Amino acid sequence: METILIIEDKDSMAQMLKQTLELEGYEIIIAKDGAEGIKKIKESKIDLVLTDLKLPKKDGIEVLKASKEENPLIPVIVMTAFGSIETAVTAMKLGAYDFITKPLDTDHLLMLIKRSLENQRLITENILLKDKLSHQLGMPTIIGKSSKMLEVADNIQKVAQVKASVFLLGESGTGKELFARAIHYLSTRKDYPFIPINCAAIPRELLESELFGHEKGSFTGAEGRKLGKFELADKGTIFLDEIGDLDLTLQSKLLRTLQEGEIERVGGIKPIKVDVRIIAATNKNLEAAVADKSFREDLYYRLSVFPITIPPLRERKEDIPALIEHFITKYSAEMKIAKKNITPEAIDMLKNYSWKGNVRELENVIERAIILCDRDTITEEHLRLTPFVSSETALYQNILLEGTLEDAASAALRIAESMRIKKALEDTHGNKSRAAEILKVSYKTLLTKIKEYGIEN
Repeated sequence: METILIIEDKDSMAQMLKQTLELEGYEIIIAKDGAEGIKKIKESKIDLVLTDLKLPKKDGIEVLKASKEENPLIPVIVMTAFGSIETAVTAMKLGAYDFITKPLDTDHLLMLIKRSLENQRLITENILLKDKLSHQLGMPTIIGKSSKMLEVADNIQKVAQVKASVFLLGESGTGKELFARAIHYLSTRKDYPFIPINCAAIPRELLESELFGHEKGSFTGAEGRKLGKFELADKGTIFLDEIGDLDLTLQSKLLRTLQEGEIERVGGIKPIKVDVRIIAATNKNLEAAVADKSFREDLYYRLSVFPITIPPLRERKEDIPALIEHFITKYSAEMKIAKKNITPEAIDMLKNYSWKGNVRELENVIERAIILCDRDTITEEHLRLTPFVSSETALYQNILLEGTLEDAASAALRIAESMRIKKALEDTHGNKSRAAEILKVSYKTLLTKIKEYGIEN
């Protein structure tokens, strides 16, 4: 429900507008003069301002300026007598969405309000589209009819209609963001933004500003006010992927948002109300993180009101043929070529593969096969699947089973360090600074280990 602030000094006019707009489903706040109106803009979460031009204490122009300073995305509609149209035009130049003359045409006013709020949504969406973290805004397609996938689909439909926080659990590549989008588009919030954030991919020092915004001058380089993702997602959904990498300070801020429904910008001095549904995801064991005090127990229970586990591909192999068909159709169309066929032998090979990278890995294999296949039919040779033996496994086989106990301990340490570093780099999408923080080692130490174990190669 959008909140409209009416600033009108004549009580009869204010009450008439309030009753009219409440019947249309809006929540109404009334201010009797410009000073009170500006105060409410700063204190409350306002979606639209409807202000008279001539007001006691501070006029409509001052209200407009204060509103744009507080949040430039809030549309302002100015009401004016016929003789003040020149001043209303001035208001338009200062950023008012539109003006309407008195006596008011109610139908015209309702049309202006509806259009201005829709314009606000479009502006917000355009801001988000410029961010690489926000893409693929279309309704997601979920492929799979296995019993485990049907159970997941049933849970998604049940939880979509309520505001409860959802916790998506599953390995990398299982499509947790896809399921988060499905929850959003099945909910009453589908007409508002869906914003995904990968908590591991953004440096810690920037993540707070990315999530909550910042005020001008709050830190070096903050040349103006920035609205954070929570403000931009108001009435929509935030998807916090890899939430296990969130540091304790931000965990505390997120907990406050969940409990109080408000945020505070970096450098800000007042809370800002937001109505955002949070869907979180991780491929880590957060119960273990709670046990070792690296993740807040109270936040964990707040987030995991409704946990859903996405099964890995190896546990739903009966879905693989349908996924193959989907990806062949998708990439044949993208490459503007005739749809490829695939041999039964190739399908069997794909069904029997281990799929460490889950659905994401399968998608990559199909895309590559279509590129390699210069005939009508994809065969086993186009898949280029080979048995995978990790360097850690080779070390285990060739070193751990020979030599002294000291040799075995040294080799085991190397294996454990190498595997943990690779996982940290994978979780942070190659961000070495963030990986070093997670591993609690210096950046220099991490670089030395990477070189020692040949991980970049």
